Amino acid sequence: MSWGDDDTTFHVVVNDEEQYSIWPEYKAIPAGWREAGKSGKKAECLAWIDEVWTDMRPASLRRAMDDDAKRAAN
Repeated sequence: MSWGDDDTTFHVVVNDEEQYSIWPEYKAIPAGWREAGKSGKKAECLAWIDEVWTDMRPASLRRAMDDDAKRAAN
């Protein structure tokens, strides 16, 4: 099995910054990442990521920008 095999099953993984990636099921998920609830063939997982990852900014940046906007509104 390898990343390029058509038979490889992948997990969609997400980190604490809510950034998504895929990881082959035959490998341990790296530290700092967790399963996002989707697995399947590479193209299927990438399509799912395209649907759910609509804001590419890291979570910490989104929070900081939201905080700045709230302060500016007051």
